[in-house]
Amino acid sequence: MLSVRVIPSLLLKGQGFVKGKKFRDHKYIGDPINSIRIFNEKQADEILILDISCTLNGTAPNFELLSELSSQAFMPLSYGGGITSLEQVEKLFKIGFEKVVLNSIVFQNPNFISEAVSIAGSSSVVVSMDVKKNFFGKYDIFSHSGSKKQAIDPLEFAKKVEQLGAGELIVCNIDREGTRFGYDVTFLHKIVTQVSVPVIASGGAGSLNDFQIAVKNARVAAVSAGAFFVFHGKHDAVLIQYPEYKSINKLFL
Repeated sequence: MLSVRVIPSLLLKGQGFVKGKKFRDHKYIGDPINSIRIFNEKQADEILILDISCTLNGTAPNFELLSELSSQAFMPLSYGGGITSLEQVEKLFKIGFEKVVLNSIVFQNPNFISEAVSIAGSSSVVVSMDVKKNFFGKYDIFSHSGSKKQAIDPLEFAKKVEQLGAGELIVCNIDREGTRFGYDVTFLHKIVTQVSVPVIASGGAGSLNDFQIAVKNARVAAVSAGAFFVFHGKHDAVLIQYPEYKSINKLFL
């Protein structure tokens, strides 16, 4: 186990993994089964799988594919996307996922968090928060894969989901997602100071140094990235990579 978790975030769309920028222009990056096998070989500490089309299309998680992915994975898996019922939560745990990630459903039914916690415990229920800075320099929260603005302040939202029992909080800046320009460290630190649960940084990582800055300056408990792990070079050639265990741990000594 790494001293700080470094988590590849893989976006599922249909039957394949994709990656884009700022929640748009998604590019196919590979077969999910093969991608999981590569991360096995590279000894990834944990994998986050997010289906970006389920909620928008009104479809349930693809349990057949997810079960196959779980059977291939040597590391803990988390899943988010299209979760609308406790039966789905239970099924995800039964097929081998360690954590569920809730987003859009939380705005429709906040108590769904505590209901999910009653099934598997707080440590297995994660809430993700996607934010974007508006014209006035304030941050807005968006759900439904970044397509629907929510009328709640991000800091208030973070406190609320913690009170409802969420065990972790993923915070992603939409404008940085996929850009590899670095995390929004200032905003991340604001969230960290408001909650006691672990905060996972997401959106913008482009180097190992970005991981280090987020941990040391924002005080996040873990870092997540997508483009950093699947693209290489200025032309975004698809190349799945994961730093060696020793290289990562040296960052956080």
